[in-house]
Amino acid sequence: MKFARKHLVIVILSAAVISGCSGPQTGGFAFPPVPVETAVVTTSTIEDRFEAVGSIEAQNAITIVSEIDAIVTDLPFHEGTTIQKGALVAQLDDSQIRAEMARAAAFLEQKKANFDRIQTLFEKGVTTQQDFDDASAAFKVAQADLAIIEARLAKTQITAPFSGVIGARTVSPGAFLRAGTTITSLTQLSELKVTFSAPERFFALLRRGSEVTISTTAYPDEFLKGKIEVIEPIIDQATRAALMIAHFENPEDKFRPGMSANISAVMSRREKALVIPDEAVFAEGAQNMVYVVKEDSSVARAVITVGTRQRKAVEVVQGLEAGMTIVKAGHQKLFDGAKVNPLPSAVDSGQWGMANGGGR
Repeated sequence: MKFARKHLVIVILSAAVISGCSGPQTGGFAFPPVPVETAVVTTSTIEDRFEAVGSIEAQNAITIVSEIDAIVTDLPFHEGTTIQKGALVAQLDDSQIRAEMARAAAFLEQKKANFDRIQTLFEKGVTTQQDFDDASAAFKVAQADLAIIEARLAKTQITAPFSGVIGARTVSPGAFLRAGTTITSLTQLSELKVTFSAPERFFALLRRGSEVTISTTAYPDEFLKGKIEVIEPIIDQATRAALMIAHFENPEDKFRPGMSANISAVMSRREKALVIPDEAVFAEGAQNMVYVVKEDSSVARAVITVGTRQRKAVEVVQGLEAGMTIVKAGHQKLFDGAKVNPLPSAVDSGQWGMANGGGR
């Protein structure tokens, strides 16, 4: 009997101890405050961006060739250097053409003198209309023959049609060139273009004249501004994307044709948008939630609606107000009403708030 009473007392005491520890705070017992890292809800400028990968191409790039059959007499350029528009690239042998031009000039002079004489006689009624027409035609043919030879002579001097960087030469002085033979290449680097594709959902937002930012992996800290100049009118049925071309200036000639490029474009901008650290958000089912720290250092769950997600921050469309304190890290151990020991975030709120200029 005594053993049964002792056993009953022990059971009652055990139940009392368990009951005292079973909740967040009952019977005078409370969990110690949970140390958490906190952050303040701030405002920042949020940009919705379109991002794509494209290829850089030259707006002006040509292969310089010979237009006539001739021997190369001079190549007065230094490979890989910048040359100006009109600079001499190649000089071809012109001795035979100059001789032909001298003969054509003498023939033209003869035909002109004959035409002048026939015209005088025709005006006096001494000669016939046929004689006048024949002399006039012969004079015009001689003029045309000289013009043809002068055009051939001009082709012996090959000049740069625009300023740019000259490539490696493929021939040497003394070589005989056939018409169409490649001599070198010329590329304009000061103005480039980038070709990329945009999904059809962005078709209405990206227009001709829209500003884009171009960067490359070769120069990750260099950002150049450009504008969309070409939008293909037909969307590719296989990819449901439209081909677009943006032109941009390359003042230091760092970006080169053939490089891959990262393209981004601002589609919308919101000033004073609410932002919080992305790690403060946790999900329960289909809802996004955060813990809000109250004045008494207790926490309460708040359902939020998120907007644009950035690299380190999330836009809050609904559910919070600027200046509120939320739990940034440590929310895994919390529950509604739990007491916390707030520790300021190791990263200033302004840094994560503006960590990334744009979202996707």
